[in-house]
Amino acid sequence: MAFGQRMQIYRQRRGMSRPVLAGLLGKSPSWVKQVENGVIQVPKLPTILRIAELLRVRDLADLTGDQTLSVDLFTGPGHPRLAAVKSAVDAFPLAADREAPPTLHLRHRLDAAWAARHSAPNHREVVGSLLPDLIRDAQLAVRQADTAPERRAAQAVLSEVYSLSQFFCAYQPDPALLWRVAERGMVAAQDSDDPHAVGVAAWLAAQAHRDSGPAHFDAADAVTLQALHYLEPHLPDAEDRVLAIAGALQFEAGYTAARRGETGEAWGWWDKAEKTAKKLPPSYYHPVTSFSRAIMGAHAVTVAVELHQGGESVRQAARADKHVIKSRPRRARHRIEEARAYQLDGQPDTALATLDKAWESAPETIQYNGYARRIVLEETESRQPERRQRASVLAVKLGMLAA
Repeated sequence: MAFGQRMQIYRQRRGMSRPVLAGLLGKSPSWVKQVENGVIQVPKLPTILRIAELLRVRDLADLTGDQTLSVDLFTGPGHPRLAAVKSAVDAFPLAADREAPPTLHLRHRLDAAWAARHSAPNHREVVGSLLPDLIRDAQLAVRQADTAPERRAAQAVLSEVYSLSQFFCAYQPDPALLWRVAERGMVAAQDSDDPHAVGVAAWLAAQAHRDSGPAHFDAADAVTLQALHYLEPHLPDAEDRVLAIAGALQFEAGYTAARRGETGEAWGWWDKAEKTAKKLPPSYYHPVTSFSRAIMGAHAVTVAVELHQGGESVRQAARADKHVIKSRPRRARHRIEEARAYQLDGQPDTALATLDKAWESAPETIQYNGYARRIVLEETESRQPERRQRASVLAVKLGMLAA
């Protein structure tokens, strides 16, 4: 099957029209039609990578038909601890042969796990080692709760354990596991009747929908807006963590709008999120979402990049660097967004240098990030020998090329 035919099939599967794909590529609808009909031959690698990104084609070989280009762009390597986490999630224990830890004890363990995730460069390894026991103990605490308040408190902890699990499972080669975790987290949050737990579960569910492609953007919006509507009555007297999760959800609405190319809507939601962030103490940092005053600069970079505003994204990157992001994986994610901005602005050398900084902050973040992998792969084909060498070294670190 020719490249154009494959492209058309994936476009139609995503429910994306030719004009929409053309606009996101910076091409005309007639160009897309001619590629799909074979009038125009296979585009160059940078354009192929962009098409793969927009159509969420995980393996480049599926789009090109060339098995020598078998590269999984959006899924990182399976982590060694994935099997143990999956086993804990999939288990269906009916008999309890031990007493569950107190909910307060589980909460302290969970808080420590979040802190470890934010401080460790190998955060998947750290979280993956803690999750199996946390999952089993939190499930047990729900089953053994004697009163309705105790059960709701246990459900809130279980929901957040599943949220932590979703961070671990994201971009790994088991999407079904990711969705099981997301859905169980939402159910536990609803049963807990805890505004913070509901907000966190909705925040992650919206991301899961959006990452599934344009056909699921409406579902992402529905979850986000329903959660914001639910939280609204709680906000006038809300504690910081509830206010922060509302701000994080406001940004998610803006992020999805940016992915759609809706400029006014995207920046409008960003403005709302920034106003919420300013209501938080200057040093506050949400332990799950990283929402804070400091993160809003990084969020502005993401919005500009998703809107393909090259110059604006670079300006926002320069502005955002004035603020320190406490979380190592979130700092690495921001560096990746900056690299996308520089790549979009025609500064590939700066993009690669910025990805090196992401690697220094948290190797396990960049290793599992499809955008970073796309930039690196694209620059391994550069005509500039020094740039090609630098990209190749980074590709080896990411496990994309053999040493």
